[in-house]
Amino acid sequence: MALDLHIHSTFSDGTMSPAEVVGLASRKRLTAIALTDHDTIDGFVPAQQAAAGLPLEVVAGLEFSVLHQGTSMHILGYLMDIGHSDLNRMLADLQKGRQERNAKILERLRALGVSIEEDELRQVSVTGQTGRPHIARLLLAKGAVGTMLQAFEKYLGRGGLAYASRPVPTAEDAIAVLRAAGGLCVMAHPQQMDPDLSRLPALLDILVPMGLDGLEAYYPTHSSKARRKIIAAAEHYGLVLTGGSDFHGDIRPGTTIAGGRNVHVPEELLRIMKDRAAAR
Repeated sequence: MALDLHIHSTFSDGTMSPAEVVGLASRKRLTAIALTDHDTIDGFVPAQQAAAGLPLEVVAGLEFSVLHQGTSMHILGYLMDIGHSDLNRMLADLQKGRQERNAKILERLRALGVSIEEDELRQVSVTGQTGRPHIARLLLAKGAVGTMLQAFEKYLGRGGLAYASRPVPTAEDAIAVLRAAGGLCVMAHPQQMDPDLSRLPALLDILVPMGLDGLEAYYPTHSSKARRKIIAAAEHYGLVLTGGSDFHGDIRPGTTIAGGRNVHVPEELLRIMKDRAAAR
């Protein structure tokens, strides 16, 4: 039995609805999942409703993009009160920032001779928030690029022809609001940010006193060596471990949720996470 605590749905940049994610997780016989959509918790209730009557627990989750001393990283939040006012205020501000960035990107694309209207973008995103992956799909559909990757390399990624930045919270602010909402704060996929993990101890020396609770150790691209290092760091700093697939659906062909040949996340990790949250 296993978990998947890192999944994205159509409420951010995934291609499967919360109900479809729940169906896939049920078929894989997972015991618990968390939707960790970017800067939104709006998919949690639909996922819970879809899981009613199934032997599958849906855990509240989300993923923040943050900055810490100029370093970009992702912070996963779990088990928080989704009705908490400060958390929802921060999420509303972040979604407003995404909307303003989208408008800038579309304006820059039009100046480059690529016309995408806001109505087209809303039709692609359907539910939840709209971001660069939705713009990338339209660029692909219009023949402006040959692949999603090319859309980011040429237009949408940092340094791209139509790139526009957006405000992101500091790691300290994201951790503070998650803890205020009763949630756990976990550094996502440390090896993506720090390939040889040489900077991890210095980061943890700062982030743990801020309130960081855990590290994502079980992740599809983490090598066995990296996973051992992350687990050792968690033991040293008294942190919980989490894991998941970072599944986005068709936007990342060839990937799937945890279980089977994909990353295996031990079931007992969720109990340890709950115990830590309850001990606050």
